[in-house]
Order: sequence, then C-alpha cells, then structure tokens
Amino acid sequence: MKRTLLVLACLGALGASAVAAGTPAPPKGSASISLPGDIGMAFKPGPGVGAAQANCLTCHSSAYVSTQPVLSKAQWAAEVTKMKNVYGAPIADDAMPAIVDYLTTQYGKP
Repeated sequence: MKRTLLVLACLGALGASAVAAGTPAPPKGSASISLPGDIGMAFKPGPGVGAAQANCLTCHSSAYVSTQPVLSKAQWAAEVTKMKNVYGAPIADDAMPAIVDYLTTQYGKP
C-alpha cells in the first residue's frame, strides 16, 4: 500500500513538472492582422452607414456583409431581426430601421 502511494506520488510529481516545462511563455508585445477578404471592401458611404458599422461589424466583416445576395427590404429586415433575436446581436431597436434602410439601399433591391 505504501509502495503504491509512493509510486503514484512520484508519477504525479513527474507529470506536473512535465506539464509545467511544456507550457510556453505568453507572447510579448502586440500584433495585428489584416484579413485579405476585407481589403477594399469597406461599407459604401451613405445614410445609415454609421449604424451598420457600429452594429454589423461587431460580428461580421464588411466583406461578409457586402458579398451577400441582393435582398429586398423585407429580406434585409428579416436578416437583421434574425441577428438580433436568434444570434443575440446587441442591436438597439431604434437602430434597426437605419440598418435595414442602409443595407437595402447599398446592397439590396427595392
């Protein structure tokens, strides 16, 4: 019994030291990246662009939004509502019309 406990204690100590030795040091400094899909894909200027940038870019890139299919106003409204109600996007109710109008005008169809 004592021998088994001694063996287990040694194995535990060896395992802990192996884990500690294999843990890399945290990186120093800072870094930034530029995703290639976003280059040249900024939101088009226009009324409501600020609301779209403030709300859509928290989860999506501008490239993702601008490469969506051409949707009607009703379809964009359904998408924005889905982002808020299903995916939990923190979009204020009063910002939704501006976002929908912007997306319809810039990336949609009448």
